[in-house]
Amino acid sequence: MRDDITDSPDYCSIEIAMEVLGGRWKLAILKQLLSGTQRFGELRRALPRITQRMLTRQLRELEADGLVTRTVYREVPPKVEYSLTEVGRSLDDIAGLLDAWGRWYRGVHAAGPAASQGRTTAAREDRAAV
Repeated sequence: MRDDITDSPDYCSIEIAMEVLGGRWKLAILKQLLSGTQRFGELRRALPRITQRMLTRQLRELEADGLVTRTVYREVPPKVEYSLTEVGRSLDDIAGLLDAWGRWYRGVHAAGPAASQGRTTAAREDRAAV
């Protein structure tokens, strides 16, 4: 993990989480790796909108932050696999919650802004009642 994040008293825990997990593709990559070890090409096929350059960058950052392990096999052609560390696997529940929230949010906004406002208000009222 990067020392600049964990050593600074100026970072609150949410900022640390956003610094490590922030970025358009990191959570999507982690979600794919939660199903098991994958090669670079498998991740590219599972996430077709990400560029090769961006996938490489995001994987390097996840590795630097201790969430992903990169294993290189000495063969021809070279084989590289990515898997989650224990820290990466600890995000399983969080990823599930974010996935559920994303599906809910998509459904709320599928009907348009006016309908989503009513649903959002109702959802807030439901959560407040709990």
